[in-house]
Amino acid sequence: MHIDTFKVEEWMNEYEQYSKYDLGNTTVKTLTLDELFNLTGENKTAFLNNLCSQKFGYGFIKGNPDFTCRVSKLYKNIAPQNIIPTIGAAGANHLVFYSLTEPNDKVVSIIPTYQQLYSIPASLKANVHCLKLRKENKFLPDIDELKKLVTSNTKLICINNPNNPTGAVIPEDMLKEIVEIARNVGAYILSDEVYRGLGAFTPVSLSDLYENAISVCSMSKLFSLAGVRLGWIASQNKDVIQNCFSHREYNMISCSVADEAIAALALKHANKILERNNKVVNECLKILDNWINAESHFSYIKPHGGTTALVHYDFDMSSKVLCDRLAKEKGVFLTPGFCFEEEHCFRVGFCKDTDVLRQGLKKISEFVSENI
Repeated sequence: MHIDTFKVEEWMNEYEQYSKYDLGNTTVKTLTLDELFNLTGENKTAFLNNLCSQKFGYGFIKGNPDFTCRVSKLYKNIAPQNIIPTIGAAGANHLVFYSLTEPNDKVVSIIPTYQQLYSIPASLKANVHCLKLRKENKFLPDIDELKKLVTSNTKLICINNPNNPTGAVIPEDMLKEIVEIARNVGAYILSDEVYRGLGAFTPVSLSDLYENAISVCSMSKLFSLAGVRLGWIASQNKDVIQNCFSHREYNMISCSVADEAIAALALKHANKILERNNKVVNECLKILDNWINAESHFSYIKPHGGTTALVHYDFDMSSKVLCDRLAKEKGVFLTPGFCFEEEHCFRVGFCKDTDVLRQGLKKISEFVSENI
């Protein structure tokens, strides 16, 4: 089966080696387990003793109840039994497409976004139509254009909210318009929500708005625990949940016993982690915003959610060449716009560390002053 090169991931695999100033990764200042216990006030010794006493079999096939119950509390209308644990959000997105998409199905996806949302259905021989998000629209979907793309044979609409790479947040009134477009033709909506809860505006989860929506999230971005390889699917639609469980039997049996235990502990204290993470997001965004305002060659639509921004520049250099040179000459690790089918721009993951962010941005300015 042919699938397009996953541009973002291949770039990151190749260029992380030059990463003295990491502005490429998109997590919020990753937590150590010691930091997690200190932040939550949980007893580390008791937790580890309990974990070490467990038999490491397959665990709970449908998910540790402590984990699924706490995930369900992140939503208004999703019961624990309507949560499917997966290997990260990447595993969740893949499982949704694998379970719901057949050859010749029509799939409408926004772009730019995480490449899974259009390349996986294309690899499954679906007819993929992309809705371009434009800077002049603040990277929000054009509803009139979406209405033209979505027809009676549309199986699935794919969105990403908050958006990666732009940080745009689709407001609730627009989400409701998207829901009505989908409902009129009986289409599913896949909503990748891995950044929901980070930033100035937290959008409502689409799975709380629409009976045929499928929301995807994970522990990686929101809870700074990417090393806990755990994500999930959430949907009101019981048939979707059963279908995904049936397909999941073919590529995994259960998630890690240890991962689910750590995630359940973190979710017990979700408010504390989100308070900590949003403080980091706010501090880092101020640094980025001040830098943008002081630079004549760079501009952006200020992100309203998540940990990423798409920064445009006005000089004649491809994004691939620019980011290659910045990595090799200045040690600044960025993701070029071509990875998102955009040009003369790059993605900044701005929430890893305030000092690294300041130094990395300074090195970008230095490069421009030397070469432009």
